[in-house]
Amino acid sequence: MHQYWFYIGSFPVRAYSTLFLLAFLMGLGVTIFLAKVEGKRHLVDHLLNLAPILFIGGLIGSRFWQVFFFDWQYYSVHPGQIIAIWNGGLSIQGGIAGSLIAGIIYVRLKHLSFWELADLTAPGIILGQSIGRDANLMNGDAFGSPTGGHFGLLYPPGTLAYATFGNKPLWPAEVWEGQGDIIIFALLLIIKQWRIPRGWLFLIEMILYNAERFFLEMLRGDSPRFLFHWDAAQWTSIPVVIIAIILMPILYRMDKKRKQDEAALSPS
Repeated sequence: MHQYWFYIGSFPVRAYSTLFLLAFLMGLGVTIFLAKVEGKRHLVDHLLNLAPILFIGGLIGSRFWQVFFFDWQYYSVHPGQIIAIWNGGLSIQGGIAGSLIAGIIYVRLKHLSFWELADLTAPGIILGQSIGRDANLMNGDAFGSPTGGHFGLLYPPGTLAYATFGNKPLWPAEVWEGQGDIIIFALLLIIKQWRIPRGWLFLIEMILYNAERFFLEMLRGDSPRFLFHWDAAQWTSIPVVIIAIILMPILYRMDKKRKQDEAALSPS
């Protein structure tokens, strides 16, 4: 855990910021690679045009989610910290929501298939989320609660985790989530080889990630709790999983009809 790589004069180069940027670039790189491998080179230019739009949308969404849904108790009394994203505090779920809104606007303006692009970006999204958890680990945020034993992560002074729990060993919630994301990434690459309806790969990613997130949030020690002792991430995860499951049969019927229409139009 090392919050700063080095200093340029008095300016700190933060591990959090650089790893956050790396997460986005690696996710984008994987998506462009898959577009070329799958013979969808016509989408590469759109992906490059979308990249800064998704980055900004994701940044706004992730901060909005963190401030107003996850930790409003803190930011309501420290409003000057709302824009201090360099100190950490970016919600992955909010980032996905912000990017989705930006992406939907773009594809509607360009008359593209949202679900085709969503499937294409799904593996890159989960890979980026995994690297993002490395950023949390280095920054000492998104930490777990005390294990109650002599095992767990010990965070150094100067981190939010240390300020909250001191020398108590904490559950490695963010580490396990990052590892789980890599497993989901591999599963998505395997599932991509199957014949599944358009949009399902993205929905499967949403279901797997949010299910993983729901259970690992039980170990988190940095979030306020609400009804059922769930935190905001858990209350976000459940609706996402339910909506994704509802959408799957709808997309199945849409995909079946699309294939029937294409078969009817093709020359015999």
